[in-house]
Amino acid sequence: MAPPLLFSIVESPGHPNFSALYRQLGIEERRLPSQRKAIQALKAAVPQWVVAEYFHGFGNNYAGANLGNLDVLLASLQKYAPAARTIVLVDKSQRIYVDQLAKLFPLHAVLEQPVAVAAMADLLRA
Repeated sequence: MAPPLLFSIVESPGHPNFSALYRQLGIEERRLPSQRKAIQALKAAVPQWVVAEYFHGFGNNYAGANLGNLDVLLASLQKYAPAARTIVLVDKSQRIYVDQLAKLFPLHAVLEQPVAVAAMADLLRA
């Protein structure tokens, strides 16, 4: 039986490195450098978990139809991996926008940065 698959979408230096935790829990991590790469990867593999940082679109191209960087990925998950559990990492100052995002898309959990290893472990074990 294949181990559970987790997509870790690392778009900034602030994304915590939980690779050791994932290995300890027997989870296969696929590190992806962008939302676009993650959406491409969804067409080839279905993750049980997706861990990604949220960045709100203040006055840029996200400000129109999208709230931030995760809208398109979350819509793609509904199509390609509807059972995937999404864990969103967010700066405390942008938490309010993730709450708006959660009204549009299912989110398993939202963790404010900095994220403790124990908090992530608890979510993945549940």
